Amino acid sequence: MSEPLVFTFDIDGEDFITAGQASVQIKNNLRQLGISPDVIRKVSIAMYEGEINMVIHAKGGTAKVEVYEDRIVIILADKGPGIKDIEKAMQEGYSTASDNIRNLGFGAGMGLPNMKNYTDSMNIDSEVGVGTTVTMVVNIK
Repeated sequence: MSEPLVFTFDIDGEDFITAGQASVQIKNNLRQLGISPDVIRKVSIAMYEGEINMVIHAKGGTAKVEVYEDRIVIILADKGPGIKDIEKAMQEGYSTASDNIRNLGFGAGMGLPNMKNYTDSMNIDSEVGVGTTVTMVVNIK
């Protein structure tokens, strides 16, 4: 597989009912491709956390998953408010979610830390007032 298999999803903002559907679809696609359960688990968790973040903070965005022979690249892009302090946002428990979002059971401040913990590499490119792009890689071992 020299060219990656590419899957693209639109993430609907502020819709907690459909949030997570892209991660479920990717999980099913990777299973059909014969990817190991451990890799699928990592990709699914990272994708889900990213989807929820886009719904909570950015009113949606796009998720692109590229499947290579040796790795899976996840690119989550939004045109939300951006992340003012990435270092602070990476701290477990830090959250800018509203009380309303927290009352729904989201916004515990574990999204970005979980995304980093379940991937082999993660890069955040964010500009306040413009949006955020998170690129994550999960190696296929």
